[in-house]
Amino acid sequence: MNVKKLMLDDSAYPNSLRELAQPPKQLFTQSDDWEDLMTRPRVAIIGSRKVSAYGRQVTTKLAGELAAQGIVIVSGLALGVDGLAHQAALDAGGLTIAVLPTSLRNIYPASHQNLAKKIVEQGGALVTEYEEGTDIYKTNFVARNRIVAGISAAVLITEAALKSGSLHTARFALEQGIDVMAVPGNITSPTSEGTNNLIKSGATPITGAEDVLHALGFQPAKPEARQITSANPHEQTILGLLQTGVADGAELLAASQMEVGLFNQTLTMLEITGKVRSLGANQWRLY
Repeated sequence: MNVKKLMLDDSAYPNSLRELAQPPKQLFTQSDDWEDLMTRPRVAIIGSRKVSAYGRQVTTKLAGELAAQGIVIVSGLALGVDGLAHQAALDAGGLTIAVLPTSLRNIYPASHQNLAKKIVEQGGALVTEYEEGTDIYKTNFVARNRIVAGISAAVLITEAALKSGSLHTARFALEQGIDVMAVPGNITSPTSEGTNNLIKSGATPITGAEDVLHALGFQPAKPEARQITSANPHEQTILGLLQTGVADGAELLAASQMEVGLFNQTLTMLEITGKVRSLGANQWRLY
């Protein structure tokens, strides 16, 4: 399982956890490179287990976009927001850490066993303070949250009702001086009452991944410029005109000095091969 046991005096034990009022006496990690994960920027994404369609959408979007930017997503492997955040990070090709309220051999919920396996296989980690054979108590789930917050640079709550357990994590974060962020929701929705109250209390409102990166002092990585090559001189003529700002189909036809049939055929091939896209109303742009 590639499991390591870390004690308080181990060099791989996170310094931030040593500063907790009740630091874990031991940590069990399952990861190919736990030390490397602890050097990367990490953001906890948490929220309600009973997630709405809106919460599902914003959680998946934010977790995926942050993971794609190299942010390690930390969460608790629970149903709802936690599981969505882990999965979105994996789908984006990113890294994620799951903090468990159980031992590493007793994945909870059981329905997330495959998700836990994928997290490790893709370079992430499972971590817990509970050794094998430890009984599961309700208090484990709250205690787990102090580790979620403690190994993260910021805690982002995407959706939470007024009495959501994720608000415990926000409290732990505030006690540790860790930034708390929240996604605003519909003021008539009970599932956003907790996040809206956090914002009223001073949490940073988040409406996009750029807000999180800005708060952490990171600049979003710019996508690499795509090199578009033409298959023949006719394609090059149209591509060249689009590059100069000509977007109207009629203007492109006139400027290209092509016959209508040849022009339409060339433009169609450019669209099929993903080099140009239609904006509607006979307007075109480079893809």
